[in-house]
Amino acid sequence: MKRTSRQPLSARLGKRVFDDALHEEAPDHLAVPLRGWCREVFSMLDGNEDSHDPFLVKRLALRLRIPVSYAATGEAYSDCDELLHGARDGQDLFDIVDALLLLAHEAGGADDHMIEHLNLILDDGGSAFHVGADRTRLEHRVAPAVIDASRMSVETAASSASAGSAADHLAAAWGAAYGRRPDPTRSYSEAIKAVEAAAHAVLQPKHGKATLGTMLGEIKGVRHKLTVAIPTQGQDQIAPVEAMMRMLWEGQTARHGSQTPTRPETLEAARMAVHLAIPLVQWFTTGAVARQP
Repeated sequence: MKRTSRQPLSARLGKRVFDDALHEEAPDHLAVPLRGWCREVFSMLDGNEDSHDPFLVKRLALRLRIPVSYAATGEAYSDCDELLHGARDGQDLFDIVDALLLLAHEAGGADDHMIEHLNLILDDGGSAFHVGADRTRLEHRVAPAVIDASRMSVETAASSASAGSAADHLAAAWGAAYGRRPDPTRSYSEAIKAVEAAAHAVLQPKHGKATLGTMLGEIKGVRHKLTVAIPTQGQDQIAPVEAMMRMLWEGQTARHGSQTPTRPETLEAARMAVHLAIPLVQWFTTGAVARQP
């Protein structure tokens, strides 16, 4: 069933106010089907000999800091329902879903039907989260075209012999920016590392300890050798690329300590850094930005 933005009849008739904002929590209309999805996954894991773990619920409860009652004998926690019952709020429930995605993936059981079912629940229920591109975690909802651009940059970098670890850094930057537990400082740092890895072979291939800062310095001396796929007649071709690199580099104030106070990167700044890194990694790894001999 294709999702529609049309409000229910009762709202169109003015009989109730319909809240169509995205939910960071899990109200009942979301919580009930999410619990059902969790039971399906637990059932799959329980029937998989390779992934069967009699202490799975206990371990998840400990990792997620969810209080779960256990038998008076001190034996293992009971089952999925005990864990779901111990979920104190929507955040706990989303944490369980997030953890099960990874466990199902590792067990080889995260099939298309399972992922599609979960995404339908999240999408139709107006959740602020959806299943990430790697199908191992929940992420904050982002426009599909943006997700596709990020995935393409990661895949291109991964297939480029000269891109080093750019793909891993870019994927880590995305996850730290849009995951269930965002880490802005790590996200920003990984975004810089992704660009450094992608641009290294083009700008400073002989500099073993090159950074985005040293690469910006290099551009000044080799500007006449740098080309871009979209030439600009009579203008500095590399200037837009250089400006994006400089914004990324100089915007990270928490990189080093100093006599003046540093501020940690905000989530908004980290996400902007990721979206600066995505095209830069793509351009350097595909030859859209190149250096002539």
